[in-house]
Amino acid sequence: MAIEASHHSQSLRPAPSGDPYQGRRDFRTISGIPIKEVYTEKDLPNAHMIGLPGQYPFTRGIHSTMYRQRYWTMRQFAGFGTAKETNERFKYLLEQGQTGLSVAFDMPTLMGYDSDDPHSLGEVGREGVAIDHIGDMERLFQDIPLEKVSTSMTINGPGPIVWAMYLVAAERQGVDWTQIRGTLQADILKEYIAQKEWIFPPKPSMRLIVDMMAYATRYVPQWNSISISGYHIREAGSTAAQELAFTLADGFAYVEAGMKAGLNVDDFAPRLSFFFNAHIDFFEEIAKFRAARRIWARHMKKYGAKNPKSWMMRFHTQTAGCSLTAQQPENNIVRTAYEALSAVLGGTQSLHTNSMDEVLSLPTEKAVKIALRTQQILGYETGVANTVDPLAGSYFVEALTSKMEEEAENYFARINEQGGVLACIENGFLQREIADAAYRYQKELENHEQILVGVNAFVDSQEQEPIPLLRIDASVERNQVESLSQWRNNREESLVHNALQSLQKACQTSDAPLMPQIIEAVRQGATEGEIVAVMKSVFGTWRERPVF
Repeated sequence: MAIEASHHSQSLRPAPSGDPYQGRRDFRTISGIPIKEVYTEKDLPNAHMIGLPGQYPFTRGIHSTMYRQRYWTMRQFAGFGTAKETNERFKYLLEQGQTGLSVAFDMPTLMGYDSDDPHSLGEVGREGVAIDHIGDMERLFQDIPLEKVSTSMTINGPGPIVWAMYLVAAERQGVDWTQIRGTLQADILKEYIAQKEWIFPPKPSMRLIVDMMAYATRYVPQWNSISISGYHIREAGSTAAQELAFTLADGFAYVEAGMKAGLNVDDFAPRLSFFFNAHIDFFEEIAKFRAARRIWARHMKKYGAKNPKSWMMRFHTQTAGCSLTAQQPENNIVRTAYEALSAVLGGTQSLHTNSMDEVLSLPTEKAVKIALRTQQILGYETGVANTVDPLAGSYFVEALTSKMEEEAENYFARINEQGGVLACIENGFLQREIADAAYRYQKELENHEQILVGVNAFVDSQEQEPIPLLRIDASVERNQVESLSQWRNNREESLVHNALQSLQKACQTSDAPLMPQIIEAVRQGATEGEIVAVMKSVFGTWRERPVF
């Protein structure tokens, strides 16, 4: 979901007419990497690492034919109000040609609260769909055959519970779990680093991650149990190099945790996926994607992975919410198109394009359709999918790819010196690096060293005509709370109680698997908030320490 990152720029002083840079032009990427005037073959020290598409180290893509054989999955992040309303939006998107679903949950669901919890007041259904129990999940996917659609779910702290609901919903549709495809974001490390939507402390959270990886490997083999997310790291203000480095460092931490728990790396690594941000600096983003594949492949070999699928980095991309502006919002259509093009030229497997109005509200149907059509025009009209990695061999792109790799490796060394990712979360290193980068970028905007069209340059002095916005009626919350009350009244309380007790005992046993107990609690009608409360009683909650 796009984040209104440009609200702070309402007070930026517009550049005078003429040169918006005010005569100060510094040729560098948005992340600060200097750009030379001309690049030649002398700038290709790692030319031997370019390779061929579908071959190690996968700089040019993980498939030899890429989009000639199959387009990227075209997704739109969707969710608002009740499960019934979001189900209608899903069906609309599928009718418009979307090829995968991405679920946006409301804030109470993301934080593990039921809709009638006092913490949920005023937030139910506002920024995503409210899901309290298995009945809601069944309504969310009513008349959508789960064996025929790939579903991505953006949720972290309560990820195991929401995934359990999806599995039970598939079960009740009569769909075998070996047939369902999709991705659970569940990347809790990036929550501590950037997005701040955590529930439990890091150690029990990592236990849950490993448990999900093991369960998916055994019972849901086409499911990506975790999508390691750089998107939110970038949305928090990081540079492209920081997004690349911190995301892959998180990925290595999950690999190490799985191996420490006794899992064979080649059993779970092929189902790890990634989620990157496509920002506005066109070539820097392409270089970031290409470098990410190369780094992952090389490091996975160091972990002893022998299956080539373990070396292949598969990733979803979303255009940058933080690049959207509240001012002149139609300009966001153009920004999104360029960002989507960078993701495709960078070799993404799946793509979400932001809607022009997401900086102001949840997107309207019209805005969503334009965002989807942006991908379809890109794929079916522009010709960029006709050949694999068309920018390969470009002196500039290859040099920038190597530079991104170098920047990431430098960060890996600094992280390892401090004891790894968890230690760097606890001492605040990663958070400080992102905050410093965000501050530098803001100062650059204020000094016109970076230009944001319609915000600090080319400002329209005339009052803008407002665009239609989607509003969530207050009745949504009342209806959801009433529905939840009816659900509790109609279930068998003794079965719910027994299932929650079994889950609590499993949580208290350090080596007990948790997914089977969570799934059984969901089957018996326990709500998300009730399941989270039981887990909190054992694991506790996490409070971030001040790091500045």
